[in-house]
Amino acid sequence: MQYHVDGELVPAEEATVSVRDRGFMYGDAAFETLRAYGGEVFEWQAHADRLGRTCDALSLDHGLSDADLRDRIRETLAANDLDDAYVKLSISRGVQPGKLSPGPVEDPTVVVYVADLPRGGRPERGKEPVWDGPATAAVVETRRIPDAALPARAKTHNYLNGILARLELGDDHDEALVLDADGNLTEGATSNLFFVRDGVLHTPSLDGPILPGVTRRVLLELAASDGIPVEEGTYDPADLRAADEAFLTNSTWELRPLAVVETENGTIDLGAGPITDRLADAFDARIEREHYE
Repeated sequence: MQYHVDGELVPAEEATVSVRDRGFMYGDAAFETLRAYGGEVFEWQAHADRLGRTCDALSLDHGLSDADLRDRIRETLAANDLDDAYVKLSISRGVQPGKLSPGPVEDPTVVVYVADLPRGGRPERGKEPVWDGPATAAVVETRRIPDAALPARAKTHNYLNGILARLELGDDHDEALVLDADGNLTEGATSNLFFVRDGVLHTPSLDGPILPGVTRRVLLELAASDGIPVEEGTYDPADLRAADEAFLTNSTWELRPLAVVETENGTIDLGAGPITDRLADAFDARIEREHYE
């Protein structure tokens, strides 16, 4: 494997950054997790825009254009002969004097990491899911950091909140569902949450401390196109107990049915259903149309 580090393709075993890099020392870096289908990144501009907003939140002026970053991703995919892949793009302030307050960005660290994934699109064309089966989750005690402390819309290397949530799971579940300080559902450690009740698709509103997932937005667009009623609101674990079906979304999982949720008040049995299946089919059709046909 070869990765892209600071403008150069290097063998994986040589792909390193300085121990004085601020991304390593302080988590002072921005990143995006993307998925490539047929050699092209899915929803590139949406990811680039979100990366830009994260860098704005960090006052991280790296000076690189979206086109430059996209070219680095394309070069990395081509160097590894990958058409369908997991892609992670990271940008830090680079090496600066060892103090907490950052200085101007003179030499940013830019890394592109890729890994092979199955083909996307329609199942009859050879698609294989990246997950073994429907997910299981647990509502954990770790709370989501309030926006006033750390903006949820900023996708930074400081992922300790999600790590602590996942540590509560052990090996028993696939995802940790995190509540806000008021006990309302927000999202998974690395995913957005959807559930269906009485034919209406629900998802926690971005008014809460929630990362605006790119796949989340695509699913909302697909639901609107298919005439599925959607409500974004404030929900607690009891609302999940009354749900008929549920699923999680992120760039790697796409849409993954949520089978079971463990809460302090007992187990909630969920799973896929007609709306989950319709949206999964619509998502696969879009990938097929835009990236393979």
